[in-house]
Parts: sequence; structure tokens; C-alpha cells
Amino acid sequence: MSASVAELQRPPAEIRHADELARLAETDQGHRPPGWRLSLQAVRAFVIGDERLGVARKFVGDPALVDRALVSLATSRGLMLVGEPGTAKSLLSELIAAAVCGTSTLTIQGGAATTEDQIKYSWNYALLVSEGPSERALVSAPLLRGMAEGLIVRFEEITRCPLEVQDTLLSPLSERALVVPELGAAGTVFARAGFNVIATANSRDRGVNEMSAALKRRFNFETVFPIPDFETELALVRQESERLLHASGVVAPPRRDVLEVLVGAFRDLRSGVTADGNPVDRPAAVMSTAEAVSVAHAVGLRGWFLRGESGGVADLAACLAGTVAKDSADDLTRLRRYLERQAKAQGDGPWRDLHEARHLLPG
Repeated sequence: MSASVAELQRPPAEIRHADELARLAETDQGHRPPGWRLSLQAVRAFVIGDERLGVARKFVGDPALVDRALVSLATSRGLMLVGEPGTAKSLLSELIAAAVCGTSTLTIQGGAATTEDQIKYSWNYALLVSEGPSERALVSAPLLRGMAEGLIVRFEEITRCPLEVQDTLLSPLSERALVVPELGAAGTVFARAGFNVIATANSRDRGVNEMSAALKRRFNFETVFPIPDFETELALVRQESERLLHASGVVAPPRRDVLEVLVGAFRDLRSGVTADGNPVDRPAAVMSTAEAVSVAHAVGLRGWFLRGESGGVADLAACLAGTVAKDSADDLTRLRRYLERQAKAQGDGPWRDLHEARHLLPG
């Protein structure tokens, strides 16, 4: 079934930013690696922005990280993005794939139930029974299609997969070939120029299914860190929450004072220390920028659809529990203690309102 772009909740990057990609392609004079649609300079501009070309910044992170990632993809090694949940690893992977090859949808979602068929290929069993193994009966999965067409394949949460499933990538990344034994002598697919793999892994999942040393050697590893400064994170939360609220039919923009308290609280709880140097009990839950955007979105929805306004600090207190109290029952106690002590110590204004709204926490 097809749907118009306006009906899609989240179109892929190549659709969301089609105008910018077309503009970059028209003006791109740089050298392009074999199989790439854009040069490294143009892909970099697409990811981190270029005011001269009217290209907005999409990834708020270290530009040097982006440079290293692009160079890795131009080699024979895959790119592995690791880091805390919510640090925009998947977004960076999507943006790079969209700019390099024009599609970001060749995606494998790793998990305990992921199988080799979902990675490499499967069969149309009706044709397989009637005709036997043939190219017509072959159903390409992301890896086979990426190799055959010279495209970037994205492997999300690779360490969530069993080791034997992860090692499906060994031959494609080293020999640049994938064998389909059922097709006999004609069953070897050789990778075309432009093929590579971007994988992501959460540092909190380390040890769940540790990658084999052989597979690690076939990737260049890059760590994506949380946003280091308050103002940059605040600007990103405001931008993304405004976009989500607009898509949800909310007219009122988020209040800056509410967002300042939200980002400040997340940074305190994430680091375990306030901006003034006071210690804070860190929750087990992930207090990422992505989670902050989600809370800001919920605050705006609550305020608009319940009262016809943008949402206040009391809404923030009510929405925080759903984010913080996920991994441990003690996290709700830690959040309540934070609102009782640290929010009160921050002074008057919205921080005082947050302290006074602590009774809205459940339990």
C-alpha cells in the first residue's frame, strides 16, 4: 500500500530532505568515491549543515566524527557507531546513507529473533516448489540488495543479535561476496562499488552478544557522545519538539522556560551532578537528548489537548515519571528526591514550580 508523504509519520531522510540533496548534487564539484552519489564534502555539508548553500544542520555532534565516519565508509571497512542510547547514532547512520547512495531504508533491525534470512535472502516458496531454486524465486534481503546495487546497508543494534547471526557479515565485508548455494555456480553475488555497512550498538548492551574479534576487525569504530553543552542541547530539544508538536496538530510552541528546566534536569540526572556541583542520585534509566525531546513533546500535547495551551512545568513533572521510572523501581524515588531537594535549591521561577509540582508523580 502506498501513502502520500503528508500521511507518513516519519518519512526517510532522502524524502524529508530531498530538496537539499538535489541542491547539493547540482553544486557538488568534489571528488566522489566509486559508487557514491555525492562527494565527501557534500555529504558532510548535508549532515552538519552549510549556510551558504541553505542546508540545515541535522546532526548536532563533533564534525570530526562525521569526517572520520565518511572516510571509513570510503574504505573496505564497515562503520560501527557505538555510544549511549539516544545519542543520535541511528540518525547519523540514516543521514549518511541517504546522502551517499540515495536510500536509507536498507535497514536490518537487530534483535534476539533476527535470522540470517532477514539479513541475506529468503525464497518465494510457491515459486521454489514449482520451479526450483532460481533468481526469480529469490527474495533479496537488505544485505543481498545492497551488495548487488552498490548501496549502504544499515544494521541497527547489531549486538542484540546472536553471534552466529552477526557473523553473517564476515564474508560480505572481507571478500565482498555473498554466496547463494542453491543457485550453484551462478549463485555468487559480488559487491558493486558503493556497498558498505553502517552498524550501531549501544554501549549499555556491551556483553549482551559481544562481537567476535573477526567481525570487529572488519569495522572502524566511532563513539558518539552526548551533547556537551547546555545551549546546544536546548536548541536541539526545542527544534525537534516543535517539529513533533506541529506534526501532532499542536499550534502552541513549547515554552522556553519549561524547556530550560527540562534540559537542565536531564543533564543533572544524566551526569549525577548539578550545574552548581551538588551530587545527584543518577537513575538507571537513559536520560538522553532523545528522551528529553519525547518528554517535551508529551508536555506540549498534554497542555494543548487538555487545556488549549502550550504546557507548563506542572505538565513536565507529570510527564517525567514515564521516562525516568523504566529500568528500576528505585528510579521514581530518585526522581522524587531530586525534585524535593535539587529543584528547590535552584531558586525561584520555573524550578520552584517544578518543586511544588512533585506531588504529581505517581505513587
